[in-house]
Amino acid sequence: MPRKVVQGPIRDKEKTKQKLLAAVGKILRVKGYSGLKVSKIAAVAGFDKKLIYEYFGSTDKLIDEYIKSQDYWSKFSPDIEEEVQVGKGKEALTQGILTQFESLKKNKELQKIILWELSESKPILKNILKQREDVAANLFENVTDPYFGENATNVRAMLALIAAGVYYLNLFPAYNGTEFCGIDMRTDEGRDEVKKVIVEIIDYYYKTKK
Repeated sequence: MPRKVVQGPIRDKEKTKQKLLAAVGKILRVKGYSGLKVSKIAAVAGFDKKLIYEYFGSTDKLIDEYIKSQDYWSKFSPDIEEEVQVGKGKEALTQGILTQFESLKKNKELQKIILWELSESKPILKNILKQREDVAANLFENVTDPYFGENATNVRAMLALIAAGVYYLNLFPAYNGTEFCGIDMRTDEGRDEVKKVIVEIIDYYYKTKK
């Protein structure tokens, strides 16, 4: 029997979506957020821009989905109740922060996103910040607040300082610096020292602030 010929390309929707998302990441790495225009995204992905509207609804929704795919805390959703029941709330919290510390070093796109968040006010960025805060609220309400009681707000402040340090100590050497407080953040030795102190601070609070 003659082989059946399929007329026209067979479009795999999921693969097309992934290529469009990948195009956002490529532009973000090379051009920064100012390059995220619908025509540019479509050109880099190799598709007609109408597919962005067909599959995502708008350019902003495409970019929003890409940011969510890169943002560590938006994806961080351990089984909190189970962790608390088996007494592993501290371990889940500590591991989440340490993983974010290393993840941000490797993820150049996420670095660009954080810089974008600091330099512009846009609904798309406010949305991702709210999602992060929702994850944080779940962690606080189910893990730290019940454990620390009247010291819960103090613990939140401590974690805010650690989270801010995680961001800055990765952004600083990625762009303008090498050493911070005499610690070379490009080396494994320097980064290991910071991770060691993060663990020590969280351990200290769990031992003294309950």
